[in-house]
Formats: sequence, C-alpha cells, structure tokens
Amino acid sequence: MIEDSSGALRSFDFNHLRKNFPEIDRLHFNIDSTHFEVPIDSSDMNPEKWKLLVKIIEENYDKYDGFVVLHGTDTMAYSASALSFMLENLNKPVILTGSQLPIEKIRTDAKENLITALEIAVDKNEKGEAFVPEVCIFFQNLLMRGNRTIKINADNFKAFNSFNYPVLAEAGTYIRYRQELILRREQNGKPKFHYCLDPNVTVIRIFPGISAEILRALIRIPHLKGVVLETYGAGNAPTENWFLDIIKEGIDKGIIIVNVTQCASGSVEMSRYQAGQDLKDLGVLSGNDITTEAAVAKLMFLFGQGLSHEEVKQNMQLSLAGEITV
Repeated sequence: MIEDSSGALRSFDFNHLRKNFPEIDRLHFNIDSTHFEVPIDSSDMNPEKWKLLVKIIEENYDKYDGFVVLHGTDTMAYSASALSFMLENLNKPVILTGSQLPIEKIRTDAKENLITALEIAVDKNEKGEAFVPEVCIFFQNLLMRGNRTIKINADNFKAFNSFNYPVLAEAGTYIRYRQELILRREQNGKPKFHYCLDPNVTVIRIFPGISAEILRALIRIPHLKGVVLETYGAGNAPTENWFLDIIKEGIDKGIIIVNVTQCASGSVEMSRYQAGQDLKDLGVLSGNDITTEAAVAKLMFLFGQGLSHEEVKQNMQLSLAGEITV
C-alpha cells in the first residue's frame, strides 16, 4: 500500500516499484514483474483471484527460477494456503510477502521483506535444485510454510507466525535453511496447476451464548457443503442437546464439519473431553493442528476436485501439502 494525500492507505501500482525501491537493481539476478491492471486490495481477495495467480504462475513457470507474490497482509495466510493446494508438486519456490508500513515510509519493512523473498526465490543447492520448492510466506526474517501461518498482529513488524510447525528458514547475516522440514515433490513428478474451487464453505466460531437459531440458520445455508467449526481448546464445545442436534442435522444433510481449535497454537484432540467425543461420534472430523485458513482453503479445493463425500472426508485427514501433522 501507499498513502494518498489524505493519509489513507490505497493499493500500490507495482509499475512504480523500482522508483520507490532502486536497490532492487543491485541484486545479482534478473527480475521481471507483472501486475493486475487494477491493483487488488487483499481484503477483496477471493477464489477467482487465486485462480488468476495460479494462471500467471503456470504460464510463466518454465521461464523463471522462482516467484514472489506481493500481497497485503490481511488475507495473505488464506492465499498462501489456497496456493499450496492449487500448485501441486512444485519444484520452484512461490514466496508471498508484503509489509506492515507502506513502501515509501522511511521505516518501512517492505524493502527487507522483498529483498530476502527474492533471494530465497532464486536460491539453489549445489545440484541446482531450489532450496524451498513450496508455497511460503516470508515476513520479518522468517520463512514459514504458507498453509501453517496465521496473521497475529496488525501493528508489529512480526505480523505472522507458524505456531504448529517450525520455520523453514531464518534470515540473519545468512539465510539458514532447515532442509529436513521442507517439502519435496514426488520423484519424477511434474507440477500440476489446479483451478477448480468450490466456495460453498463457511466458518462457525463457537462462543458462550451462541443461540440455536443462529447455529441452525448457518447449518441450513443453501448449497453449504463444508463447515470449519472453531471450538474451544482441544476441540471442546457445548454439550446441550440442541447444539448436538443441530450438528447432527448438518452431518445428516451431508455437510462435512471439521473441528479446529480457536487457539493460535495446539491441536484438536476430540477424545480428551466428552463434548469432543460427542462430536466425533456424530461424524465431525478432527482438524488436528490445521489452521482455520488452511482448513477453509482445503475444503474449497477438495470439493472443487469433484471428489465423493467419502473421498473429501478421507483427504481432510491426510496431509496433502504439509498443512497438518498426521
């Protein structure tokens, strides 16, 4: 973003990137850029725009060593999660980055984030292989698996964290990669680019005082296929009969309900408490340590592949792109 004359933030025209960032020309590799005709505010991000990003990457995949996506922070974790499923079997990095301060500000974090993201995107080992052939977020010296991140701060330069999976690399005087943590593509496998997403998914966050009327209305949304149910702690939820009856109604309608924790860190363990066990007995799936952002993107992706109900359930329990610990 940049500030306009009123001090409000507006979308940045990336054609002017080098004007605000002349240091980019000092890097030891060639950089090409592309941008949408009308810059997209990250709060307007949606599945159709994810498809546009995938199309750009697919059309240019063989031309470049890696890709850096400049993205607003508000929905970056959602986009990184979606791209991690839509870009299958990568052998090149796709790094999302951005900043907390506009690029023309003296104290902006944009330059350091972008320079390091670019360096990671072209970094290779002695065999000429990319160090990080997966979708990641780089922010404030940390490289994180994209579908493991959440935004944790609206003001601090440390805007993102990966609580349930270690960082893949840390940038200091050197960029130190943790190779044992990085995804590797299938042997002899080729990259696949997926475009089919089904947005008939919603998030329901449990809170003290949630009413039967509200929960029932959400479960009865027309064409709803999947629910990410944000519960307390390790998967705890109300034990009243009305609550369980409504959840059962959704399950009986064929809605896939995935139990994820509201906590920033930790995992759902549905057998720890009776309420969690009750949900499990009804057919609610455990999301284990998946983030809400990744669970939403994964459901959209799986429904979009035309899989059967059982196949979607089975795949929600598998790690497709390193998004959960199984």
